[in-house]
Formats: sequence, C-alpha cells, structure tokens
Amino acid sequence: MKTLEVPNGVSAGNEEELLLSWNLHESKSHPPDTFNLAYLIYFILGVGSLIPWNAYITSVDYFTYLYPTIHIDRVFSIAYMVCFLLSLIIIIFFASHSSASLRINIGLGMFVLCLLITPVVDWVFVKGRQGIYFGYDITIGAVVIAGVADALVQGGVVGSAGELPEIYMQAVCSGTASSGVLISILRIITKSIYPQDADGLRKSANLYFAVSIIMMIICIFCYNIADRIPIIRHYKEIKKEVVKMKIEENGPITLFTWRTTLWEIFCRVKWFGFGIFTIYMVTLSIYPGCITEDVHSDYLKDWYPIILITVYNVFDLVGKAILPAVYPIENAKIGVGISLGRILFFPLYLICIHGPMFFRSEIPVIVITSLLGLTNGYVTSTLLTLTPKSVPIQHAEIAGISTVLFLSFGLFGGSIFSWLWVN
Repeated sequence: MKTLEVPNGVSAGNEEELLLSWNLHESKSHPPDTFNLAYLIYFILGVGSLIPWNAYITSVDYFTYLYPTIHIDRVFSIAYMVCFLLSLIIIIFFASHSSASLRINIGLGMFVLCLLITPVVDWVFVKGRQGIYFGYDITIGAVVIAGVADALVQGGVVGSAGELPEIYMQAVCSGTASSGVLISILRIITKSIYPQDADGLRKSANLYFAVSIIMMIICIFCYNIADRIPIIRHYKEIKKEVVKMKIEENGPITLFTWRTTLWEIFCRVKWFGFGIFTIYMVTLSIYPGCITEDVHSDYLKDWYPIILITVYNVFDLVGKAILPAVYPIENAKIGVGISLGRILFFPLYLICIHGPMFFRSEIPVIVITSLLGLTNGYVTSTLLTLTPKSVPIQHAEIAGISTVLFLSFGLFGGSIFSWLWVN
C-alpha cells in the first residue's frame, strides 16, 4: 500500500481526513493504462484547451493588417481573460450541482463555434480588406466566446485530472505547452510558403483556424471515450465511494454547506493559487504584447516576434514536460518563491527595450524569453500537480478548478499591466 504524505505547504485543514481519503484512493489496485491511452487523452485535451487562444494570438499579424489603428493582441487578451475569469467564478459556485462532462462538452462545442465564426466572417464580409470594423466587432465576439469555452474546458480538464495520479496532470500541462509549439510551427511554415501580403496573411490565418477546428473535433471524440477506459473509470468509482461516505457522515450538501466547503478549499490552496497568480500576472504582462510590439531587430525584421514566440513556447514545453520529471519540486514554498522571483523579468525586459545597445540585441532578448518560458512551464506544472493533493479526494476537482481561477486572475492582471508597455 502506498502511503501519501501531506504535501509541504499545506498548513490548513484536517490532515487526518486528507491522508485517509487519498490513501484510500491510492491503496486500491488499479487497472493498467493500456497503451498509455488515458495519458494520451489528457495530453490531447491539454493541447485542445489552448489551441483556440494560440490560433488567435498567432494570427495577430493578419488582424493587425486588417485593423491597423488597434493594439489587437492586447485587446484580444483583455476580452478573452475577462470572460475566462467571470465564467470560472460562476462555474466554481455551481460546480457541485453541474456535470463536469456536460461543461467540457459544451465548452468544446463553443470552441468549434468561435473558430468557425472568424474565417466565415472574413470570407463573407471582410475579404481581406482593411478597416472593415464590423468584422472586428464580430471577431472580438468570437474571442469572448472562446474565453467562456476555455473556462468550461480547462477548468473541467484540470479538475478531473486532479482526481487522478499526478502523471495525468503533467499530461495536461504538457499538452497546453504543446499547443503553443504546434501553432508556432504552423506559423513558421506558413510564413515560409505564403507571401507576406494581404492574401498570404489571410491564407495563414485561415490555416490556423482550420487546424484548430480539426483539433477540437478530435478532443470531443477523445473526451467522450475517456470514461470507458478502465483506469479512469476506476478512479471515478473511488471518488464516489469517498463522497458517499462523507454524505452518510454529514448529510447531503446544501447551499450553505457548499459555501463553507468552498471557503475551506480556498484556505488550503491559497498559497498554491498565489504562486500561480504571480506566474501568469508576470508572464502575460510581457507575453505576447511586449514580445510582438516592443522589441525589434533590424536583422530578423518581421521574423523576430515569430522566433521569440516560438522560443517561449518551446521552453514552456520543456518546463512543463521534461524538467518536472528530471527535478521535481515537492515543496510548494519553493514553487511560490520561484514565482515571486519571476518579477525580475520586468526590469530585464525594460533593459532590453530602453537599455544599452547590447541588451537590446537579439541574443539577450532570446535568452531572457527562453527563461520566461522555462520558468512559466516548470512552476506551473509543479503547483498544478501539488494543489489537488492538498485537499481530500472528494474536493480535488474543485481544488483543480480553483487553481485555474487563480491562473485566470493572473492572466487578467497581466493583460491589464501589458498596457503599461505601450508608448
């Protein structure tokens, strides 16, 4: 029997209950993950949860061409993150009375819808012409839909992965990082084969959206076969046992008891959440706005932001998929400390923009961007993996969704702070 230890950094709550619920969870022999199918599904769902956002952000050069008077990437960030944040708050308060499966399927369907809207509007109304701001309004509406869908999908996927062994949370994290790498590779390919005029930019953007739609359809298929996999079904049954036991002890959940439970969960995960908030507040303050607009290269020209975005995404993937396996962090305080230390990226990028000529050259900026991505991925994977294990098993899903809520606060704060870089 494997005995779970209380993770370092857990300072509140009933540790005896925590140990009992997770030891019950871990002590039951479970079916093997044949062909690593469950791992692959969570990896694909991780990819799918961020593909739409990456498609919009990577198409920013086309949207900038269409609407030259607008800081389009920063507007996208605020529209997306506000809806993402508000939706997550609503989801958390009603999570105990709604089905995670239903939420995820609705979110994936909304992803398909928003990814269809933009190319259809471009094909019917905009047709690659500048200044058609009716198309801009609809595009922002599609970004809003994507933000709501992301809350439904990412919150549900992270929440359900939190109920499983740690490797499945790592699969989700690796998938989210891989989505950025995939879109970046597509961007490099399209920039190489299409001319960088209005028609070429339009074809590139439409290709991103087409690939994203295909990916969403794959996600819908994968998610709806996940419950048939024995290992996933096994852990869901364990959770049902624990929930049934708690209901027999304490009675059914009411609105009052659920509010009390939510407060207890938030108290347990607050430091994990604070670390995640800080990570994404720093990251989104810089990426993608500062990287795409504020640093320049006379040598690389318009390839420069594409290279920087690709470098960030590749090192984010290394931080999420490789580094935790080589050097795992088991103490939440270390993870939170690293997240606070990332505030140093603000003065570093200020030096890259306004400092001596050497620091404004390509190599220092690429190195700093690599570190931005690496630390983002590493600490995110660490804290997301530790958080669900800091609460009893029956609350692991809500703990997972709560970390995504803290993440969304960080994204929202970062999207606001990103405007401070605008000259």
